[in-house]
Amino acid sequence: MLDIAEELHRWCERGRDFAVATVVATHGSAPRPPGAALAVDADGEAIGSVSGGCVESAVYELCQEALVSGESVLSSFGYSDEDAFAVGLTCGGVIDILVTPVRSSGGCAEEGSAPESVVGTLGAALAAAARGETAALARVVAGPAEMVGRALLVRPDGTRTGTLGGHGMLDRTAAEEAAALLDAGRTGTVGIGADGSRCGEPVVLLVESSVPPPRMIVFGAIDFAAALAGVGKFLGYHVTVCDARPVFATAGRFPAADEVVVEWPHRYLDAQELDARTVLCVLTHDAKFDVPLLERALRLPVAYVGAMGSRRTHEDRLDRLRAVGVGERELDRLRSPIGLDLGARTPEETALSIAAEIVASRRGGSGVPLTGAHTPIHHEPRGGPERLGSVA
Repeated sequence: MLDIAEELHRWCERGRDFAVATVVATHGSAPRPPGAALAVDADGEAIGSVSGGCVESAVYELCQEALVSGESVLSSFGYSDEDAFAVGLTCGGVIDILVTPVRSSGGCAEEGSAPESVVGTLGAALAAAARGETAALARVVAGPAEMVGRALLVRPDGTRTGTLGGHGMLDRTAAEEAAALLDAGRTGTVGIGADGSRCGEPVVLLVESSVPPPRMIVFGAIDFAAALAGVGKFLGYHVTVCDARPVFATAGRFPAADEVVVEWPHRYLDAQELDARTVLCVLTHDAKFDVPLLERALRLPVAYVGAMGSRRTHEDRLDRLRAVGVGERELDRLRSPIGLDLGARTPEETALSIAAEIVASRRGGSGVPLTGAHTPIHHEPRGGPERLGSVA
């Protein structure tokens, strides 16, 4: 839901009632991950997607029904061999979808006059996400009927908006679980007991994390960097281009970048606070820039470090890095020559090959063609598939 938060927040501010359908769990080959959402307002306008087209019409109708009834509903969609024309997923997977009506005219844009107001909590979550603030929204997607749909908003400083009902321990435990997923920048489901313990009647929560976009830092103000900045923005990264040469590192040459920095690459890197989602792309292929930069980059807990250059340049670079004390385990993290083998020649094609390697690294893909392969199309998240009705 937070992926379409900006538009939903505008709906709230305009007092438009709507229902939002959110994928809360998947099993097998599912087209969209948990957190994907479709929203429908009282006039029938729709935004977002939960399946890429397979079950959109049926979910649209569920949203309209929820707007009339005012009740949340949890539904499952999967493929039926007995009736191939029934509403379902042709890819063979199963998705669970929670539909929640939101009465914007009752104060969605505010936090609500009562802490238990689900509408107020959802409104606060949408407002936070629209402003780019860090927060986690935990919603009950399975458990006692009176609790399904209840929501709790958790911020990094520990403050909370809303309640899941029941005992105070439930909110505390849910907040701890949400904070853990928020710290990792992840969206997923967790199971706890209805009383906040690890026993008793189970409650399953969908935790959606709203975090600033991950960073892509491209070193080297060259034409390949301009193409990569555009692809990085398309993938949702906050893109920085850094180069020590002011004549090349200009905003006009990199219109897709969020920022262009004139600084020696290793000095710029030393001054940054980076997280585990950050990707570093070294396109300078110049030893005086590359070696001090990679010496530092390969020791940072970032998601990806790639460096451009020929195989001969790569071998020379490895020798230079070993000479300054970089160990073999650290060198094994280096993706060089950068990118997947797509036969790329142009800057745009090369940017695509780099982006493909970044996505494969992030999602656990093999990078091999799917045609004739026996690898999964959609890789399961770490920990395996999550389905509702079980306590983690």
